[in-house]
Amino acid sequence: MINKKSRDEIKRMRHAGHIVALVHQKMKEVVEPGISTKELDNIAMKIIKENRAIPTFLGYAGFPASICTSINEEVVHGIPSEDRILKEGDIIAIDVGATYGGLVGDSAWSYRVGKVSPEVDALMKTTEESLYAGIEQMRPGNVLDDISKAIEAVAVKGGYGIVRQYGGHGVGYEMHEDPFLFNYSVGDNTLIKLNTAIAIEPMLNLGCDDVVVAEDGWTVSTKDGKPSAHFEHTVIATEDGPLITTQLMN
Repeated sequence: MINKKSRDEIKRMRHAGHIVALVHQKMKEVVEPGISTKELDNIAMKIIKENRAIPTFLGYAGFPASICTSINEEVVHGIPSEDRILKEGDIIAIDVGATYGGLVGDSAWSYRVGKVSPEVDALMKTTEESLYAGIEQMRPGNVLDDISKAIEAVAVKGGYGIVRQYGGHGVGYEMHEDPFLFNYSVGDNTLIKLNTAIAIEPMLNLGCDDVVVAEDGWTVSTKDGKPSAHFEHTVIATEDGPLITTQLMN
């Protein structure tokens, strides 16, 4: 069942999303060669708690940290560690969730660590472009496949692999609610209704579509070891068009 959000619930989701955006604002400042992913997790945790929110990821199905940090060929769900030190030329996808007033904001962004290769830079730009193409279709009266097709079209044009085992999802009182959103067309004609919320999150690869899960049970990486990029916003379908909740409020 896909739940519509009330005016009050949307207000709380926007506040949760604002906190997530504050974390990403700080990540943009501190991601640099020499910092550990555990340090990034500590910084994120501090911001979330200072804003009277709960780190949504911490303890979720046993996940041990407040953010996911996925480096280079790692697609999603990377676990922060003191031993994972960022170096020049890396890219890192940082996924952040915050719960405020019982409602969730969820957003991921990929960051360059210093200067990256032209191929990786193009991958990141295209993945971000595919996110906004999908967001544009998040309108009442459209169907889920409109979002999926928009994301896929950008990915195919760039010649990138599309992660198929993972995708977007409904979000609200839980981080993962119905519906599941594919990042490629499957003909899903589920109607997008007014005031429903979805976390739209394309994951594109420089190589093949296929991914594998590490022995830690969490970290998902590309099967061919080539880099992956991940961008995500929580979006609500409103009368005035797509409302991105995971951005800074004025």
